[in-house]
Amino acid sequence: MLMNGFDNGVLPLLGFAMLALAVVAFVFALLAREDAYRAADKQTKTFWLVILGVTVLVDFFLASMLFLTIAGLVATIVFLVDVRPALKQVSGGGRRSGGSSSDGPYGPYNGGR
Repeated sequence: MLMNGFDNGVLPLLGFAMLALAVVAFVFALLAREDAYRAADKQTKTFWLVILGVTVLVDFFLASMLFLTIAGLVATIVFLVDVRPALKQVSGGGRRSGGSSSDGPYGPYNGGR
């Protein structure tokens, strides 16, 4: 009985979440400039579009193939955690607050004064 609830409730939600994450990563990869990938010393834009596109297709059509689903999830996480921040940094999309180098997350650091 517990497995039936898990199979009908939690697993479809996890599958939907992985599909949504893959679609978001694919859109981010699509919107980034080609030269940003070279400047960040990452794989090409075409490489990431193919990998993430296959991940979206597998998550949408072949969700029962667990190995491919997990491999796609790993690729999606690598893109979002490693590649996308590097692309943002070389594209000038980082933090633009205009503060100094001593600024912290809650304002300027004043040395304990």
